[in-house]
Amino acid sequence: MSKVSLYEEKAEEYAEPLAEEMGFELIDVEFVKEGREDYLRIYIDKPEGVTITDCETFSRAMNEILDREEFIDIPYIFEVSSPGLTRPLKKEKDYERSIGKLVDISLYKAVDKMKNLTGILKSYTEKELVIEDEISSEELTLERNNIAGIRLAYVEKK
Repeated sequence: MSKVSLYEEKAEEYAEPLAEEMGFELIDVEFVKEGREDYLRIYIDKPEGVTITDCETFSRAMNEILDREEFIDIPYIFEVSSPGLTRPLKKEKDYERSIGKLVDISLYKAVDKMKNLTGILKSYTEKELVIEDEISSEELTLERNNIAGIRLAYVEKK
């Protein structure tokens, strides 16, 4: 297991029960390098959305755990954030709650000469998902192992 995966797994191990205790849903944990800096980012949410105060409160509580446990052995910047409107779908519960919603998908290998698709998520299994193509209204079945990224699409309200 890579150090990055280990950092993410360990952070999630501490963040999941803390988020639950505080009334939040843990959406994602990532440890990424951007330029010269390393970042530990934790994304939280709740049904009515999270506020800056929510992020600050969770950040303070999680910071105490990070300081106490010291499992990350390199300098990093810690951030807590909302997943935003275009949140990524990573866990099964993300797929489940996104049925019937518009999603943007990027693929590793092109399907019908396209590597980026937008459509309504119709269904999913462990191995594939079905979307209704936004342009053609045709249903497309995509292999999940060919999906580089999937997130909710931004829909501007009129």
